Order: sequence, then structure tokens, then C-alpha cells
Amino acid sequence: MLRTSLAVLAVLSLSTSLVQAQSAWTGGDDLPTNPLACDDTPATPVAKPYDGGVPTNPPDRNGKTITVVDVPKLIGIGYFDATSKGIAEAAAELGNMTATTDGPTEANIDDQITLIDNYITKGVDGILFAANDPVAIAPVLKKALAAGINVVGYDANSQPDARQWFVNQAEFNGIAKTMIDSLAAEVGEDASFAIVTSTFTTPNQARWIAEMAAYAAACHPNLKWLETVEAQEDNILSFNQANTLINKHGDDLKGILGMTSVATPAAADAVTQAGKCGSIAVVGLATPNAMKPYVESDCVKSVVLWNPVDLGYAAAYVLRATADGTLKPGDTTVKAGKLGDLSVINGSEILLGAPFVFDKDNIGDFNF
Repeated sequence: MLRTSLAVLAVLSLSTSLVQAQSAWTGGDDLPTNPLACDDTPATPVAKPYDGGVPTNPPDRNGKTITVVDVPKLIGIGYFDATSKGIAEAAAELGNMTATTDGPTEANIDDQITLIDNYITKGVDGILFAANDPVAIAPVLKKALAAGINVVGYDANSQPDARQWFVNQAEFNGIAKTMIDSLAAEVGEDASFAIVTSTFTTPNQARWIAEMAAYAAACHPNLKWLETVEAQEDNILSFNQANTLINKHGDDLKGILGMTSVATPAAADAVTQAGKCGSIAVVGLATPNAMKPYVESDCVKSVVLWNPVDLGYAAAYVLRATADGTLKPGDTTVKAGKLGDLSVINGSEILLGAPFVFDKDNIGDFNF
């Protein structure tokens, strides 16, 4: 990737060691960052007007049975199997929503756009999505809004005006803090690390990486960021990229951060096969089931995530409330079934909650 993230370079200028180590673009975006305090002081929410989109002349769907399609980044991986399960659970619980999941088999934005466009033509009532690219997906989502379809994102956002609401699994700066703090606790303050991400345009990962750069510069300034590589949410490519990092950087590499539920177990597998458990820490976002073998073998100490079943469940409830008109611009909370009241933040986002760290003491308690 040739372009340079000005935002990331700006925050890295706070740290001489990070600047010296950072010779390539980190994969972050150009948006402003808001790093959390180095201690556990919570952030103060900032009020922001509704910035989501508005459907054109939608029919009265209040209480009526609606047909919803869920189009995630891709299908066939554990993470989106879990979000799909949550959506199906909510639809069954609500009783007036028919929901199906239909996504591309690879994390390909063109395929995702084609699928969404086809469902607009079929005339669904609602679209749930997790974007592969926030800008590229916007026109087809706006087309859905123009057709009177309710549009709600989850996991990976689009441009705000291309959907009505976005269900955020955790605030970006909260995930960034948890990831960097966990890494520093394992590798020390002066260690070097690299990142395996999906693509440099995947919106949630770009946001996490930008916030991680800002937080690391402020709170762990001696960490050395070697590089970020793309792996397309592909298991074989993720393994190969992690293996390349291990061979390329040798003893300098003390940690790998996995930004996807595919990259993290693949990196753990690469470290295991290289005989580097205990020498290279793997910290990342992944489902507990995928990481149990590596946590139980003591090769991995920290796995960061949220409950993706709950994320899908919340997204379905938000879409139902949107269709019913019970969730409106200016609201501060929305009811989400067994999850209770969820907060509305940043104008048009619904917050699922804080990130969770799985470790050897608790990972066996979860099954997804």
C-alpha cells in the first residue's frame, strides 16, 4: 500500500522509537484518534447529533412481519457463523422477523455489493451488513435506503449516511487499549511487534490500528512497531504472513497482533510450528473455540473479543426497532431483548459493551 496514514504518522511522532521502527504504513485510517487514559479512567461520552441515513418513504412496518437479509464480510468462518446464530436467535424470539444470512465466500467487497444489490431488487424490508470497505459499500446501501429499506450495520461500519444505525461491538479506543496493554504485559515495554490484519481498507480494523498507534505512543512509547501485513481473512494466507514475519524479523519479533478471527489462530499456529511459543507472544481478536488449543498449551495468554452471538442478536433487535419506529434519531438507548438497554453513542452507533479478555482461567467457560 503506497499511501501513508497522516493520522498514524502524527501520533507516532510522539514517540521517537515508534517513528524509527515505523518505515511502512501501519494500516490505520486518516480519521482523528481519541486514545483512552493510560490508567483505567473511563472516557467521557461526547454528545453528537444523529448522522445516519434516512430511508425514502418506507412503508409502515410497525409490528408487521419483515424479511431481513444479513450480508456479512464473508461466510464460512466461525466469527460470522456466530453473528448469524445471534441474528437467527433474535428473529425467532421476536416472532415477526424472517432473517437469512447470505455473504461472499471471500472478503471481497465487489461480491458483497453484488449480493446487496440483488436483495434490493428482490425487495427485502431490511438489510444487515458488516462492510468489507466503508466507502465502496456506501452507494449500494444508499440505494437500499432510497428504496425504503431499513439498513443497519454491525461489526464493520460504512459511511454513516449510508445506513441508519451501526451496532459497534466495543468502542475502537477501548479495543485498542486492551490489545496494546495485553501485548505490553506479555512482551515488555521495549519489544518489537507486527500486525496481521485483513485488508488496509477494512473499516473496523483500520480504526483499531489507528487508535492502537495513538494509545501506544502515549502510554507505551518504547514499543517498536515493525510492520502491518494484509491476509484477506484467509487462513492459509494468514499463516503464511505470520510465518514470513517470524522468518523476516527473527529474534527482533517479540509479538504478533491478530486483527481478525482468522489471523489470530493462524498466527498462533505459525508460532507453534516454528517452536517460538514463549519467545513470540500472540495477542489478538478471535473466538474462544478457535484459540482454546493455543491457550491450553500456554502458547497464547490473551485473546480479546466480545460475544459475536450477542453482536448479531443486538443488530437484529436494532433493525426491528428501526423498522417499528421505536428507535429514532436523538434516542439515547434501545431495548435489545435479553441484553437489556444498549447505549446510543456517536450520533448513530449502538454500543454492545466493553471488550473481554479470554485467558486460560476462563476460556473453557465459553463455546462459540
